[in-house]
Formats: sequence, C-alpha cells, structure tokens
Amino acid sequence: MADAPVPLSEYEIESALRETPGWQRNGNEITRTFGIRYHGGVAMIVHVADVERLIGHHADIDLRWDTVRFGITTHDADHRLTAADFDLARRIDSIAAAHGAEAADG
Repeated sequence: MADAPVPLSEYEIESALRETPGWQRNGNEITRTFGIRYHGGVAMIVHVADVERLIGHHADIDLRWDTVRFGITTHDADHRLTAADFDLARRIDSIAAAHGAEAADG
C-alpha cells in the first residue's frame, strides 16, 4: 500500500507558490483561471484529464463560456496542500500554454 501524501509546511507552500507564478492560495487549495473559449476549454480539460489519469492526481475543474478554473488540493492528505498539487499546477500551466489559454486571474 502506498504511503499517505505528506502535507507541506507553510514555508514549503510559500516557496512552492513563488515557483508557480499565477497560482493563488485559497485556504488549503491552489487555484488558477485561464481565459479560453468554451470548445478550446473542453479540449484543454481533456488533455489535463489524460495527464491526471497518468499521475493519479486530479484538480477540481470549473468550465465556463470563456474561462476554465482549476482548483487543486490533495484529498488523501485531508484536503491539504502537498508537492503533488504543485507538480500538477506546473503540468496544467504547460498544457494551458499549448492550448493558447491565457491567464485570467486578477
């Protein structure tokens, strides 16, 4: 059986946030919103879902007409932030760039 994910300390979270620009902390979740038209957003979500399946970690995703919002936390760590969350955030950033999505946080 795999070991339980280890939550990050406050210092580690702050450091990881500096290394993932654009992602914002909202309690025990990191979030980012990208501007992209609906059908492009659907394609981006499918791409993200394929990667999530491979790495065994997923984001909560909110698709709107012209934005996609990702929220990431580790459910298996009592909804706390872990290194896996920031790894997924970096992967989402790469996928979003490949789909021409633009940061919509603000």
